[in-house]
Amino acid sequence: YFYNIVIFIILKTNKMQSIKEIYKIGYGPSSSHTMGPSIAAQIFLNNNPDVHKFSVTLFGSLSATGKGHQTDKAINKVFHKKQKQVKIIWDYDTVHEYHPNGMLFKAINENEEIITDWLVFSVGGGDLEIGEKEKTAVYKHCNMKSILEYCKMKGFSLWEYVEKYEGNEIWAYLEKIWKVMVKSIRNGMDNEGVLPGSLNLARKASSYYMKAKNSSGSQRNISLIFSFALAVSEENAAGGKIVTAPT
Repeated sequence: YFYNIVIFIILKTNKMQSIKEIYKIGYGPSSSHTMGPSIAAQIFLNNNPDVHKFSVTLFGSLSATGKGHQTDKAINKVFHKKQKQVKIIWDYDTVHEYHPNGMLFKAINENEEIITDWLVFSVGGGDLEIGEKEKTAVYKHCNMKSILEYCKMKGFSLWEYVEKYEGNEIWAYLEKIWKVMVKSIRNGMDNEGVLPGSLNLARKASSYYMKAKNSSGSQRNISLIFSFALAVSEENAAGGKIVTAPT
């Protein structure tokens, strides 16, 4: 499992960011429209803990498809958990040049005055940006050829290469990621009924899992993998806790 994660990050980006920047834990159904806004809301709330009233304006794609992606629910969940008032404003006309997923947070005092505001963009994978930003390079190399040559020269396995640049704490992080992945599969298997939304789609992961258990040979393995993938997909669609990565 760890080996596959290492391969993924190497192939996924030529800037060689930390694995922690690739795999993130959050709630579905969208890393850009749900997880990103939720993280942004938490950051803004943490920076303004004594303010009771807030507003969040959603621009571009967040306003156009935000209700379907439960963007407003994700933001409300953060503020309401701390008994804070928040007003969601849907700006369907403004699209910022920097990125279509713009959000403007405002902290408002008892006199309806804006104390501070924050324009931030949810750029995918749970990542947030406030302007042009170069990702921090954690690794020395930026392609598989140079990595393998370096490992051969140093006598490293690929996991040892990762530990050299990420530090030993990366394994605790990956274990946490793995546990959330497993839990999302189990939740997807246990939960039945209809998924949120107007289509009234029934959950099917549990039934496919039962069919997989009753099959044999290679068909059993393929069917199990399919049921696991479907379980996570349904948990994501239902707003459950999952692990996401940029696509």
